[in-house]
Amino acid sequence: MRLNKYIALAGVASRRKADELTLSGNVKVNGHAVNTPGIDIGEGDVVEVNGRQLFPETKKVYILLNKPKGFITSVSDEKDRPTVMDLVSDIEERIFPVGRLDGATTGMLVMTNDGDFAYRMTHPTHGVYKTYRAKVSGVLSKEKCAVLRKGVDIGGYVTAPAFVEVIKQSDHTALVDIRIQEGKNRQVRKMFSAVGNKVLELERTAIGEVRLGSLKQGHYRKLRKEEINQLFDR
Repeated sequence: MRLNKYIALAGVASRRKADELTLSGNVKVNGHAVNTPGIDIGEGDVVEVNGRQLFPETKKVYILLNKPKGFITSVSDEKDRPTVMDLVSDIEERIFPVGRLDGATTGMLVMTNDGDFAYRMTHPTHGVYKTYRAKVSGVLSKEKCAVLRKGVDIGGYVTAPAFVEVIKQSDHTALVDIRIQEGKNRQVRKMFSAVGNKVLELERTAIGEVRLGSLKQGHYRKLRKEEINQLFDR
C-alpha cells in the first residue's frame, strides 16, 4: 500500500495532504523520517505523523454537519479556538473535515475518515459544485450578476463561470444563491467584493446534489448511501 493511501486510511488527511506532510518531513516509517510520498508500506511497518503512530481505519464514516458561526474548520487550532471537531466528539472514528468554511460562514460541511473520498470531493478535476446563500450589502444589479456569472478577478485569479440567482432585493441588501466549482480561500466573499457588494451572511446549502435541508446548526447526520454515491460519481 502506498504511504499516502495508508495515511489517508488512518483518517489523518486526504492523499494530497498526506503527500504534503511527507514532503515537509512530518512522517516517519519505522522510526526514520521519509520524504518520498510514493513509497510502499508493508505489513508490520510502523508509520507516524507528527510523532503519533497511525492505525488505518477499516470502517468508513461519512457525516454531514451544519456548521455554526464561530467554529474553525480544522482538526485542531493553535489559538485554542473552538473547531468543528468539538461538534462531533461522540464519533469514535478519527474523522476530519473535507474542505473548509471560514469561521464566519455557516452551513454544510462533510466530514469523513475516507481520504480517497475527500480527494474526489476537493480536487478541481472532479468538478463538485458548492451552493451558497449569501446576504450582501447594496443592490446586486443585473450587470453585476453578469460579471459574476462570466467570471471575476478576485486578486490575480479569474473565477470560473458561476450560477447566480437573486432571491430577494431590498433597498439596502440582496439575498442571492451562488454556485461555484472552485474552492479558493474565501472565494465567495471575494467575488462579491470584486463587484462592490460586501457579504453580510453566508451559508453553504449544498454540495453537488446533496442538500443541507432542515438540519439544525451544530447538529450532524450520517450521509445516506445514495448521497455518498452521488458525490463519489462526480
